[in-house]
Amino acid sequence: MNCIISRLFTPMTYQVNPDCQELTEFVRSVPDRFHRQEGVVIYRGRNELRKMTYQGQDFVVKSFRRPNCINRWVYGTFRPSKARRSFEHANLLTAAGIGTPRPIGYIELRRHWEFDESYYITAMSSCPYTYEELFRRPFANEDDIIRAVALTTARMHDQGYAHKDYGRGNILFNPKPDGVQIEIVDLNRMDIGPIDLKKGCKNLERLPATPHMHRILAETYAKARGLDEEACYKWMVAYRSTQPGKIDNLY
Repeated sequence: MNCIISRLFTPMTYQVNPDCQELTEFVRSVPDRFHRQEGVVIYRGRNELRKMTYQGQDFVVKSFRRPNCINRWVYGTFRPSKARRSFEHANLLTAAGIGTPRPIGYIELRRHWEFDESYYITAMSSCPYTYEELFRRPFANEDDIIRAVALTTARMHDQGYAHKDYGRGNILFNPKPDGVQIEIVDLNRMDIGPIDLKKGCKNLERLPATPHMHRILAETYAKARGLDEEACYKWMVAYRSTQPGKIDNLY
C-alpha cells in the first residue's frame, strides 16, 4: 500500500543501473531533452527512438506513446510501465549472458496523479544490422548469422524468456572476426516461464526464413536445447505459414 501511495504522489520515478550512477543527471534530464527535440530521430511511429550524446557517449532513448485514460491509471498505480519493464527485462537478459544494448535506466512522469510519459535509456548498440537485412542484401557468412540467432533464442528459451514481439526488426547482429554478435531489443513484452518445443518454435513464427534458413534455425536450436531437429523444423515451418502476407524470398 505504501508503494502505491508513493507512486500516486511522486511526479517523477526513475531508476539508473547501479553501474551507471554517473549518468543519473542525464537520465533525469531525458524528458526535457526530448521535449527540446534534442538528438537524432532513429524511428518515429507508435513510439519514438532518438540517439542522444552525453559526455561523449551515444545513447538511445525510447519514448513510449502516452497510454489511454484507463491505462494511465493502471500504469500509474498497479502495473509497471513499458519503460520499467524494458529496463527490468534487459537486466534479466544481461544477467543470463544474452545480448541486449546496455540498460542505463528508465524514467516515468505523472501529471495530476495520473501516469503520463515514460522513457527507456540504453547505450547505443554496436550492431549495425537487423535480421531484416538478411532479406535485403547478401552476407558472406549468412549461415553463421542464422546459427547465432538460433543459439541466442535457445539460450533465452532455456532461461524461460520468450520475446512476445520476436520480429525481424528486434534482432540486431554484427558479424565480427571472432563470431557473430547478437542483441535483442524492444523488451517491454516478454513471457517468463517454461518453454517447450512447440512454444519455442511458435516464438519464431514472425521471423521470415527460406527453407534453407529454417533448416539451420531448427538444427541449431534443437541441438542447443536437446530437442528433436525434424520436429523443430516441421513446427517452425507450420507456425510461419500461418503468418499473413509473409514474403520469405531473399533479396
